Amino acid sequence: MSKPIAKSSKLANVCYDIRGPVLDKARQMEEEGHKIIKLNIGNLAVFGFDPPDEIVQDMIRNLAHTAGYTDSKGMFAPRRAVVGYTQEKSVTGVGVDDVYLGNGASELIVMSLNALLDNGDEVLVPAPDYPLWTAAVSLSGGNPVHYLCDEQSEWMPDIADIRRKITPNTRAIVVINPNNPTGALYPETLLQELVELARQHQLIVFADEIYDKTLYDGNTHTSIASLADDVLFVTFNGLSKNYRACGYRAGWMVVSGNKKIAGDYIVGLNMLASMRLCSNTPGQLAIQTALGGYQSIKDLVAPTGRLARQRDMAYEMLSAIPGVSVVRPKAALYMFPRLDPKMYPIEDDQQFAYELLAEEKVLIVQGTGFNWARPDHFRVVFLPNSDDLSDAINRIARFLDHYRKRNSQ
Repeated sequence: MSKPIAKSSKLANVCYDIRGPVLDKARQMEEEGHKIIKLNIGNLAVFGFDPPDEIVQDMIRNLAHTAGYTDSKGMFAPRRAVVGYTQEKSVTGVGVDDVYLGNGASELIVMSLNALLDNGDEVLVPAPDYPLWTAAVSLSGGNPVHYLCDEQSEWMPDIADIRRKITPNTRAIVVINPNNPTGALYPETLLQELVELARQHQLIVFADEIYDKTLYDGNTHTSIASLADDVLFVTFNGLSKNYRACGYRAGWMVVSGNKKIAGDYIVGLNMLASMRLCSNTPGQLAIQTALGGYQSIKDLVAPTGRLARQRDMAYEMLSAIPGVSVVRPKAALYMFPRLDPKMYPIEDDQQFAYELLAEEKVLIVQGTGFNWARPDHFRVVFLPNSDDLSDAINRIARFLDHYRKRNSQ
């Protein structure tokens, strides 16, 4: 009898429920002919959000010259454009050599943790988080330690909770700002407190800033790396969200701050960058054009823009459902509603997501998929056009009405 082939034990604590078993069920239902409204993933193109035309045209014009490998960190011109962008964000001391281009920010997040962590090292990760961070820490041999973001304070990181969770094994802290899944945007005063904690405990700050232009109500974003030069910062960004180019897989990572103490770590980053040879060249070509061109995201997030209007609609409709509360997002593409446990006594929120999918053909991601400990939240994206979004939230409201009635008997 053949011996079963098991997956690596390194995957024991790795999950990515944004593309998990509930999505598998949705695919099966689609194959059976059902139309599913997907509120599960920030994949802009499928909802009619196209990348700026000049990016597409530039890639088409240059495609004939992209068959060769580039420098392992990426081509000079797009890396120079990223340096210019860091200067706009008031991050000092960054040269072209401090910029790494990757197949999306995701590849670089995994690479940055692989280069750092030994077995048993700890990394502070927000709860809720973008789950790639928790998965990448685990896959790199580290232990993710989740610090709380406080819903009562508009999902701001709880500084006291972070302080309590720092140990001699803590190597770094992850700051996701603007935040996925909550839509929170952190003020400079809070970022200063996080920098001070990193300074006191000699932590690296991993700053995920992929939504730094997707800002509503005239809000502005402060890059945490602009606030100190005596702490090591590794900042991630890319074209997926601000430029609606998820499939181009064009991201970057910037090492800044106290690089003097990080020589050996940077050697490790360079080794891993070389091992994957280079990131895809057509995607690299899009970066310089994107950063230097008209920033059309501003039109989408303006009060009359499509993203802002859909955010407002989703917020108002969800808030009107009995027992549902939601913090109004200041940034990004998501909201993270709470279900009152008295009205919705959910024990297994993945099962809750299955039931919603089966009964109403609406796909969401359960809150525990974002490393939130209690089964009382879920994430929605507000990307579908207004008619589909309204239809989806009405279906959620109908499902929750039935759920309340079933559980009040």
